[in-house]
Parts: sequence; C-alpha cells; structure tokens
Amino acid sequence: MKRIVLEQHHDGTIDSQGHSATPASPNPEQPQPRTPTPSSSRQQRQRQTIPPELIEIVVPSLKVGAAAGACGIFAGATAGIIRSAPTVLFSAFAGVQWFTLGFSYYGARQVALNYFGGREAETAPRDKLKASTVAGGFAGLSGGLLRGPRNILPGILMFSLYGAGGQTVLNWMDAKRAARAAESPSTQSNGFWSRWSPLKRLSDQDYEKILEERLLGVEADIAMVDDHIRELLESEKKAKGGSPGADKGSSVPPDRE
Repeated sequence: MKRIVLEQHHDGTIDSQGHSATPASPNPEQPQPRTPTPSSSRQQRQRQTIPPELIEIVVPSLKVGAAAGACGIFAGATAGIIRSAPTVLFSAFAGVQWFTLGFSYYGARQVALNYFGGREAETAPRDKLKASTVAGGFAGLSGGLLRGPRNILPGILMFSLYGAGGQTVLNWMDAKRAARAAESPSTQSNGFWSRWSPLKRLSDQDYEKILEERLLGVEADIAMVDDHIRELLESEKKAKGGSPGADKGSSVPPDRE
C-alpha cells in the first residue's frame, strides 16, 4: 500500500498527485492592468454626467458672483456703519444679494449668447444687446425674489433697462475704438493709463513727418545764416568802396598826389 505524502509549499497550492502547483511568474515587461478605485470611477461618472457647456457657464458665473458678493459685503458694512445699524446683518444681506445678482446676470447672459449663436453672438452688437437685456431681467427677477414678491416686476423692468443701457454704451465705445484703430492702427496704445502717459507711440509716417519738419527748420536756419553773411559781405564792400583810393589799391592819400 502506497503512502501519499502531501507536501504543502509556501504558496499553499497542492495538485492531485501531491505536487505543488506554483503559479507562473509574471513577466516584468508586461504592464499589469490597473484596477480602478471607487473614487476615480465615481469622478469619471460625474464628469461624464455633467456636460462641459454647463461647466463653462457655472464656473465663471460663480467667480463673478463671488466678486460681486465681496463688493456687497463691503457696501453693506459701510451702509450699516453710516446708519448705525447691525453691521454684520447689513453686510451679510448685501453680500447674498449682490452674489445672486452677479451670478444670475452673468449666467443668464452666457446662456442667452449661446442661444443666439455662441462665439458669433459675442461679436455682434445686436446679439449682445439682446443677451444683456434678457440677463438684466433675469437678475432683476432673482433680486426681487430675495426682497419680496412686490419687487419682482420693478426689478425685472429696472435691471432690463440697466442691462440694455450698459450694453449700448459698451457697444458705442467698441465701435469708436474700432474706428480709431482702423484710422491709425499703429498709433493706438492699449490700456486706460496710456492716455496719461508722457510717452507716445509713433508710426513710421509720423516719424518721417517729424524728421521732415526738423530738416526744414535746419534749412531755414542755414538760409538765415547765409543771408546774414551776405549782408555782412555787402556792408564790408560798401565800406571799402566809400574810402578814397580803395579801388586803385593805393595807400597814398589823394592830397599828397
């Protein structure tokens, strides 16, 4: 009767005949497949579910709303100090209200621009005017909901007028700037403070005009000097011609001849 001895190796696997079945060593050059972690798979699902157009609208709107809310906090605190009222309450309410106005206005304007044509609407003055008007009305609606139902219609009307008026002014400024750039594109400088700068950017034509003016000035000075020299020579000739014996070249006075 044969006695079968089952030897257990370090990996703990034993075949039917008593020999251990060692697994094949993995090839170090062959990349091992990565098992996705639950957190990474969850993030990928969230990215797939959220459309990129919504992200492009919401994230900038949050930034604009945060900047407006910060300004509202300072404005509310200033108003509370002037009125001798609770500063924290005034600043918190003003911050929330300004954040809502900035977020709703910018987000509604981006949605309206995308609806009117996207990138092409951002350069069309009429589309920008319509988008700003609609965004102003939506911001007035949001602000009216915070202040009470009675303020909804006045808020929509006033903020629509504000949006349309502000965009009209911006369109006029853009048209004026484009006309100036078309007339002299090389002499236009960017920035607000460049108007008060003592330095001025010149084009090649302006520089040539300046050089021509300076050259004409130098030529005029040379002509004046030539005239002055000519006058001095003529006066010297007259002085020599008036003295007796100057034409003959004799140094003897005429009374001694």
